[in-house]
Amino acid sequence: MVFPAFFIGAAMLAKVSRYIRRHALVTPGDRVLVAVSGGSDSLALLDLLHQLATQWSLELVVAHLDHGMRAGSAEDAEFVADFTRRLGLPLVTARVDVPALAQKERGGLEAAARSARRRFLREVAAERGCRVIALGQQRDDQAETVLERLMRGSTATGLAAMRPRSGPFIRPLLECSRQQLQDYLRARGSSWAEDPSNLDPAFTRNRIRHQLLPHLAGFNPRITERLAAFADRCGIEEDYWEGLLADQEARLATSLDGTGLQVSIAQLAALHPALRDRLLHRLLGRVRGGRTGLLAVHIAAVAGLLEDGLPQRQVHLPGVVVLRRYDRLQLRCQPPAAAGDLQLQISAAGEYLLPGGMTLGVELRPAPLGGGPWAVEFAAAATPWPLTVRHFQPGDRIRLAGGGHHRVKELLRAARLPGEVRAMLPLVAADELLWVPGLRRCPGRVPEHGEKVLRLTLFGATWATNNL
Repeated sequence: MVFPAFFIGAAMLAKVSRYIRRHALVTPGDRVLVAVSGGSDSLALLDLLHQLATQWSLELVVAHLDHGMRAGSAEDAEFVADFTRRLGLPLVTARVDVPALAQKERGGLEAAARSARRRFLREVAAERGCRVIALGQQRDDQAETVLERLMRGSTATGLAAMRPRSGPFIRPLLECSRQQLQDYLRARGSSWAEDPSNLDPAFTRNRIRHQLLPHLAGFNPRITERLAAFADRCGIEEDYWEGLLADQEARLATSLDGTGLQVSIAQLAALHPALRDRLLHRLLGRVRGGRTGLLAVHIAAVAGLLEDGLPQRQVHLPGVVVLRRYDRLQLRCQPPAAAGDLQLQISAAGEYLLPGGMTLGVELRPAPLGGGPWAVEFAAAATPWPLTVRHFQPGDRIRLAGGGHHRVKELLRAARLPGEVRAMLPLVAADELLWVPGLRRCPGRVPEHGEKVLRLTLFGATWATNNL
């Protein structure tokens, strides 16, 4: 059935208005910063908020960031400027060289772009006195986020994915699909800009969108709707948990010289594992200044400190080090080293924070588990300490089974890894280069039956690998 344009527009406006009201995303008189890329989602958001501005007494300011990632981005900026002029709204624009930023920080393009975008929006909001920042993320984005977090090994908390509000950021379109928003714009007689980088399979999110979700739709055509509903349910449950966790934190955690928190191991061990793990997640986020990047494996590593009975051990996690000191568990802030300065010496088992949101797990095990692209095992007795974790250096070579060496530079080129991935790829060495994660390990040092095993696992690597 084909609906007249008027009804499509009115239905969408009513839907978004109800969502804003239900989640109290704005209050009358708010000044709202609207992030607009030029794509269909953000343009629909701007158009809808512009129509609701009178009803809600809102004052809108538009912000557009040119990421400098492709030819044609200047045309997108002009497209947004023209759209904004027709609405009579103020526009703030800026340009940042995201590829250069990713190279400097030795991180991925997606992470660098997100960081630059958030920083820009916060700065503009502060300058213009905007209480909230509206983002155009919608239901399909939510489904993609759930899948991405599942594959990274998210905690249960992380599966709530994007919330209607997080800090100053609001997401009024989470109940709307991409197709619905494009239908709305067509009904309004508006076009939008298409970003060709959204088709690039080098980005994990694009592979989820164009490969994984269509495959899952073969099992359930409404898979995006189901995943988004799952995230909503997780969010509701997390809201309930937050009240319980606040009480537990006040009862159990105490300040540690202003540098962290400490808690009684006996009191933690007495909690149900579901409550204990969520409390650990909350406390780790408190110490490191946020929970982004904390995975289920990190929580399990901390829980392991409670269970192994050893009086003094420690685990290094992203942004925090957790120490068992007899009857107390101590959590101390540990800012990550600058990416370009990676030169990590490892002399004991544990989990170690690496640039780019990755973590290296180092285990001594009684028997092998088997390797893979992100895990290798060596005979512990044949592998001298300390291990060194560092980035690629010119002239790096790894030994071959038949004799001779292979230049690491050629391995990286053959794997067709993007430059920003090559820059942040951690290499592990001892008396020689042992492992290029995802690509190659040195031969030999294979554990014999009954020999203790040194197992290395890289968590948080998201690039594709040929596993040479």
